[in-house]
Amino acid sequence: MKEFTLSRKIGFIIGPLLYILLLAAPVELINPAIDKVIAVALWMIIWWVTEAVSISVTALIPLALFPLLGIGDIKEVASNYANPIVYLFFGGFVIALALEKVNLHKRIALSILKITGTKANGIILGFMIATGLMSMWISNTASTVVMLPIAVSVIQLLIDDEDGFTKNDRNFALSIMLGIAFGANIGGMATLIGTPPNSVMLAFLNESYNIDIGFFQWMKMGVPFSIILMIITYFMITRVFYKNNLGTIGKSGNIIQTELDKLGPVSKGEKVVLAIFLITAISWMLRSYLNQLLPEITLTDTTISVIAALLMFIVPIDYKKGSFPLNWEDTSRLPWGILILFGGGLALASGLAQSGFIDMIGSYISQQEDWSMWVVTAVLIFLMLFMTELMSNVALVTILVPLVVGIAIGMDVPMLQMVIPVTLASSCAFMLPMATPPNAIVFASGHVRVNQMARVGVFLNLISVGLLFALAYYVVPVLF
Repeated sequence: MKEFTLSRKIGFIIGPLLYILLLAAPVELINPAIDKVIAVALWMIIWWVTEAVSISVTALIPLALFPLLGIGDIKEVASNYANPIVYLFFGGFVIALALEKVNLHKRIALSILKITGTKANGIILGFMIATGLMSMWISNTASTVVMLPIAVSVIQLLIDDEDGFTKNDRNFALSIMLGIAFGANIGGMATLIGTPPNSVMLAFLNESYNIDIGFFQWMKMGVPFSIILMIITYFMITRVFYKNNLGTIGKSGNIIQTELDKLGPVSKGEKVVLAIFLITAISWMLRSYLNQLLPEITLTDTTISVIAALLMFIVPIDYKKGSFPLNWEDTSRLPWGILILFGGGLALASGLAQSGFIDMIGSYISQQEDWSMWVVTAVLIFLMLFMTELMSNVALVTILVPLVVGIAIGMDVPMLQMVIPVTLASSCAFMLPMATPPNAIVFASGHVRVNQMARVGVFLNLISVGLLFALAYYVVPVLF
């Protein structure tokens, strides 16, 4: 249980107090409808920033207060918590759970490490690639947790060798740990289900503006972007900041093979889960073609995701024994709080839109004739990227994406050229341990100090600003 720190105690009181003061104010700030939504939004923002309570608990506030305040009836508000994007992510979580249960994710990761060889920098690259690939489909946290003990075993070889734990050894250990954390952060950007901010943005655009971004359409942008950022990150870690000058690490191959041997031969359960996973991924990629081929049905990314989740419960591994990839008890490990967070974010965004707040922002921006779209986009990317070092990126995207949309509308510029890079910026958190769970996990290993992460992280953050700006300028207009 998290310690109830002073900042959390202060936030716990300030949030509802500010809400009461705004509603009880003798004069209107803007108009009654907008004032009510702003009061709720400020309460939520304060609780999200200070983490006075769980961010998922905070996300329930609109469901309780919006109907009471007349912002929306209960059916309308509750529908946000059952948005199709919520079920897209639910299906993704179930697929990830099945991959983890049968240890298929670990087998894939170890197989990649085996291919990248036993040279020091090859091992580092292997850990980054394996973590990044897993993070495209399962949570960044789970990807990091899987890779960490394998990395620790490899590092232990250097601690135990005859020359002790030298500076080169320490740099190698540091590089592996940073590579795992940053690989997880980067890999999540490649797919819509790789990291929650992507789906929060998509859900808002779909719900409020009927804008749909397909799974494969996103991958055409996300995968190349992630590969480029992964390559840059690898070279920054191993060639610029933490050179190790180590050659082959002899017994590392033995460790990887031992871990593979522990898994045994590929089980029937792994084969079943892999088959469902591959069919799902291919269906996401070919959805538009499948809809043309079968015009009598309408496939959506969410439908495919839910079908895949259902198959994980009903396709037998051993019919006689009643064995299936998953049973309902396994779902106790699903991150249900994230799904609630999606709903709360959508409800808040919907309230901001319906009250006229987003239109008001747009109207104000439209009067600023000397504002450049590209300057504003660069500033928004920069702000998102550095703010996400200090608070939950899901909460941050929930708060800022509606405002970015309002700015885009006001400037009469393509909405996606601003929203997509700003959303991706929320995942480019490389400076501080508390910025993302992967950063915190590798920091807890004892092989990474805050200043070491920040030293390379600040440069990666700045490079990310440039890459995201280029993405907005050159790529988004072509693909979207």
